[in-house]
Amino acid sequence: MTERASGETDLIKLYSQRILALTTEMPLTDRLEAPDATVRRRAPLCGSTVTVDVTVENGAVTGYGQEVKACALGQAAAAIVGGAVIGRDHAELARARDQLRAMLAENGPVPDAPFEGFEVLQPARDYRNRHASILLAIEAVTQAVEEVGARRSATG
Repeated sequence: MTERASGETDLIKLYSQRILALTTEMPLTDRLEAPDATVRRRAPLCGSTVTVDVTVENGAVTGYGQEVKACALGQAAAAIVGGAVIGRDHAELARARDQLRAMLAENGPVPDAPFEGFEVLQPARDYRNRHASILLAIEAVTQAVEEVGARRSATG
């Protein structure tokens, strides 16, 4: 098998049926009308973007909306976030973000529940140029909840 053919086969494996199914079943794709925070993140290398809206009560996400313009891997990651984000607080989101980063970059374990769905993205470890797109949604929602908390702390 040629090197090119091997690379194409690897890429086809990367876009598994499970990943592609997530892209068509993405939850919470309607933007919120009155969010407590909105964060837009962009992966510079590929141009993928994710915009998230959140509402937060007692430190936990109570409403979430997302607009995702990303590759299949970024879309799959956003679908996983959308399916697990309601009820999560900043600490849980930051832990999931850090665990996903470690899973991708350091061959770390799959993130803890309820974010264990990121397991499907383990084959992307070898595609460093895709990591930023995969991280967009979890980074955006973590930042949004942090902003809400900081703003509420400042106003007392």
